[in-house]
Amino acid sequence: MSESIIKKTVRSFRKMKQNGEKIVMITAYDAPTAAFAEAAGIDFILVGDSLSMNTLGYADTIPATMDVMVHHAQCVRRGAPNTFIVGDMPFMTCHLGVENTLREAARFMQEAGCDAIKLECTPSTLPAVRALVEAGIPVQGHIGLLPQSVKTSGGYRVQGRGEEEAAELIARAKELEDAGVFSMVLECVPSELAAKITAAVGVPTIGIGAGPDCDGQVQVISDLLGYTEGFLPKHARRFCHVGTVAQDAIAAYIAEVKGKTFPAPENSF
Repeated sequence: MSESIIKKTVRSFRKMKQNGEKIVMITAYDAPTAAFAEAAGIDFILVGDSLSMNTLGYADTIPATMDVMVHHAQCVRRGAPNTFIVGDMPFMTCHLGVENTLREAARFMQEAGCDAIKLECTPSTLPAVRALVEAGIPVQGHIGLLPQSVKTSGGYRVQGRGEEEAAELIARAKELEDAGVFSMVLECVPSELAAKITAAVGVPTIGIGAGPDCDGQVQVISDLLGYTEGFLPKHARRFCHVGTVAQDAIAAYIAEVKGKTFPAPENSF
């Protein structure tokens, strides 16, 4: 199926915003999942540092290193060769100087074949955004809740509820557009504020916990597929329950082996 897919570009996403066509983004961390997403017709894939929790079993995004991110981005590229793929810059890679940011971002492009990078944006990272764009690396900004900063911000909470915080986020979004980002993620932002930001900038906004008026949406694959039955963020929805299906299948396998009905003659040489 993937051979007939026309790979999108940064211009494609801007045209989608202009035409009022919703953009759909999903995270993926391995080749099989990326292949499923491409076959389903996803617009683009984020190799998010959320893999730290959803694939590697950590409590937050901090342990994800650049080597780990590049490795998983390579897997995703192999699984989805015709899909626009964004590599997520992990903890501290954008806070050790512009030169270091350029060097690390180049790894996503050269080693993993990504089409763009994403970074969590603060005023201090604007010079890096401009330098990346000038170097030919498409950048997706990320504002609102910044998971890599939850230890200093006091945990996971909605951003921009007050007038001052809301004004800061609108200003940040405009600064990012001026710096050259091709799109921006709005995470855990009140719906009304997200709608204002979306109207204020000419680049697509991709929401996660930011209401229905963003130009597109992104969800974590583990939440969407229901890998586990535990905590589910308010902004997420389980579209199926893969975890339950997998557990039932493994239980059936155990029962058949112990009951000496598997392998059957048709499974033997």
